[in-house]
Amino acid sequence: MMDEGYLLCPHESITDTSPVCWLPPTPSRVSPTFPCQPLLQSPADEELLAPPARPNYGIIGRTIQLRANHFQVKIPNCVLYHYDISIVPDKCPRRVNREIIDVLVKTHGDYFANQMPVFDGRKNLYSRKLLPIGRERVEIQVTLPGGDGKERSFKVSIKLVAQVDLAQLESVLRGEAMTMPFDAIQALDVVMRHLPSMRYTPVGRSFFSPPEGEPYPLGNGREVWFGFHQSIRPSQWKMMLNIDVSATAFYKHQPVLNFLCEVLELTSIQQQNRPLSDSQRVKFAKEVKGLKVEVTHSGHIKRKYRVCNVTRRPASAQTFPLQMESGDVYDCSVVHYFKEKHKMDLRYPHLPCLQVGQEKKHTYLPLEVCNLVPGQRCIKKLSEMQTSKMIRATSRTAPDREREINRLMLQADFNNDPFVQDFGISVDENMVTVEGRVLPPPKLQYGGKINGRVQALPDKGVWDMRGKQFHKGMEVYTWAIMVFCQSKHCPEDKLRNFVVQLRKIGNDAGMPIRRDPCFVRWLQGMDTVEPVFRQLRQENPDLQLVMIILPGKTPIYAEVKRVGDTQLGVATQCVQLKNVNRPSAQTLSNLCLKINVKLGGINSILVPNIRPSIFHYPVIFMGADVTHPPAGDDKKPSIAALVASMDAHPSRYSATVRVQQHRQEIIAELASMVREMLIQFYKSTRFKPQRIIFYRDGVSEGQFQQVLHHELVSIRQACMKLEDGYQPGITFVVVQKRHHTRLFCSDPNDQIGRSGNIPAGTTVDTGITHPTEFDFFLCSHAGVQGTSRPSHYHVLWDDNDFTADELQCLTYQLCHTYVRCTRSVSYPAPAYYAHLVAFRARYHLQEREDKSGEGSSTSQQSEEQTRSPAAMAAAVRVHEDVNKVMYFA
Repeated sequence: MMDEGYLLCPHESITDTSPVCWLPPTPSRVSPTFPCQPLLQSPADEELLAPPARPNYGIIGRTIQLRANHFQVKIPNCVLYHYDISIVPDKCPRRVNREIIDVLVKTHGDYFANQMPVFDGRKNLYSRKLLPIGRERVEIQVTLPGGDGKERSFKVSIKLVAQVDLAQLESVLRGEAMTMPFDAIQALDVVMRHLPSMRYTPVGRSFFSPPEGEPYPLGNGREVWFGFHQSIRPSQWKMMLNIDVSATAFYKHQPVLNFLCEVLELTSIQQQNRPLSDSQRVKFAKEVKGLKVEVTHSGHIKRKYRVCNVTRRPASAQTFPLQMESGDVYDCSVVHYFKEKHKMDLRYPHLPCLQVGQEKKHTYLPLEVCNLVPGQRCIKKLSEMQTSKMIRATSRTAPDREREINRLMLQADFNNDPFVQDFGISVDENMVTVEGRVLPPPKLQYGGKINGRVQALPDKGVWDMRGKQFHKGMEVYTWAIMVFCQSKHCPEDKLRNFVVQLRKIGNDAGMPIRRDPCFVRWLQGMDTVEPVFRQLRQENPDLQLVMIILPGKTPIYAEVKRVGDTQLGVATQCVQLKNVNRPSAQTLSNLCLKINVKLGGINSILVPNIRPSIFHYPVIFMGADVTHPPAGDDKKPSIAALVASMDAHPSRYSATVRVQQHRQEIIAELASMVREMLIQFYKSTRFKPQRIIFYRDGVSEGQFQQVLHHELVSIRQACMKLEDGYQPGITFVVVQKRHHTRLFCSDPNDQIGRSGNIPAGTTVDTGITHPTEFDFFLCSHAGVQGTSRPSHYHVLWDDNDFTADELQCLTYQLCHTYVRCTRSVSYPAPAYYAHLVAFRARYHLQEREDKSGEGSSTSQQSEEQTRSPAAMAAAVRVHEDVNKVMYFA
């Protein structure tokens, strides 16, 4: 069936009706293609791939005066000198390297001619003037005092490697040159970060310091440290310093015994009067492995070690090979060693020891003689409770955040930083003011047999469905309920009331649930999911939906999705128990939004006659994302997801997933994924897309060129492999959410809601954006809690010659097509769906990841087979029945 949406626009269709393959059109029916920039012919042509210049500035929307947390930086028009630094021994942390260079500059002033050079903690040193050491490598000995009374000696070599001309940067800022001199930006960044890096604890691009006054605990031995983010960025006509508040989790500086109590949820160590159980030890080991500890039994000498394991045996039974003065070696217990060597009777000999340093060296420390070293950032994933506490600790209204940033700026006092002064740099202490625009929201069209076509106009990023029905509502005849709670927690009368209320709301929304569920059963345990599903499907071949009632977060969710999505192809909808016992109209309405699209329905569409001109020809919208395993995991794969629109509204999307190498951001198999989606689009609409609008999530600025060279070329290859001469125009846009730019209303009357945020639809493409390239900030959602984070859009390629207004309005409209809620979301629906698909695939993989080899008698070979690429690819492949609908909604 031809897609109805395209009948609204005049263009040629493809007459071939074969559902299987993409056949070239007959000569008389060739669809027009759009002019694309030249394809790569050889690797040397990669240099041709560069982001397009900004076409113009947007003018649509009412103007709004804003302040951004960017501060103008004045730079001298001069040359800086770049030196390569080599330090032997070479495995020292950055903190120690900085200390070495600091001592070097202070003790060997003749080498530096009374200048104040800056250092990045690794290999790069910059000076304002040429150092009097010539152009050959110079070696100097530096001595640092040791914490244990022993001095440490280092050999530092310095060599001039480059000159950095800041005049080149100035010409780009003025728009006179296109190629950004990244070496100049790096040099300025090192200058601005040199002193803060020595004063605070650096983490990425942020700086942190221990809590002043009462700390904010997160549980499990973790606490919140507050700090500030700092980065120097090019913008139009000037350099900007981006300053923002920042917070992250650090481990508390405390005795390891106290840490053990927090991890095992003990009120005091006296409560643990017996050896740790296996489960306790595993839980503790998981938290303490990789952390640094310092010993307390050696007087003022506090040697530091890194924990590699926790012993299975208690200190009283743990032995290690000890060599006597005579040369004999015997097995000595930790308890005996501490009594003889340190004259200490251990108070907790029943507790295990920490194994530190290299495992083969058998270095064991009793817990009671160890403290956690201060200033250790927690890189492990926070629990839901910890994340909730972190949000509560860091959430600030927009005006509060603005005040805090200004306070941080005064505290940093950059203009009195001697290193910044030495390089002739100054920083404006006031936030930059920019003019933004609030884009008009699109109208949304609903449907239904009662009211016909009803339109909704969002107000402040929100609308509701009262008096409206789905554009295309599905009818539900055969459905089932499984309750994974005890019947006393989910009594039958509560469940019956939930079904009655759901049917009422569904009927009002134009998704009538015609019958009561054909099957209701209270179940226990994950192992029951698949057999009951299979029995249900066998007895009800026309089964449309299984609703699962869950008590909260449970592994049963992952199993339900694995079975429903990948094994049987049945739509599943999970509901929390609390929402069954006390259903609200809002919750039930949101459930219907999700159920309708999972069954193949369409909730709402953009009103056709207000859509941008890009819709005049067949266009496919794609969203791509890669999700990585949590920090600290070095084995699990990354998951790449691609979604693509399957109609002209666009409202229906299809998805494809690939498992790829651990932490690889570039989508390795993008060509085959795009090909798959183009064929699906053709089957669904009978049209070949003439334009591809590709929103790519999760790419940092440092990866732009890499993504452009691989992923744009992959999209082109997918098109060419489908048909000779098929060259649809491609627009490739990177969506960035992980940045620190925040926008604040200059006029309090423009602030929205209790959080005082900027209005939904606020866009900025001047003042704080790229000097020459096509980028903009758009805050498309209404900020309810904390300070809104605008999404940043950077166009890496554009065959379709978008104007600024066209792309900004299109992007804002797509933020209103997200099916899960009646709100405009923070970035376009296709990119959002790609994130959901990748996240769902992680659940599909979970069974194989978490059960492979753990506690079972299977051989190493079977574990490797479970982890093989083919097995993982099969695990994330969804059933063909659910792939036709938006199973991920």
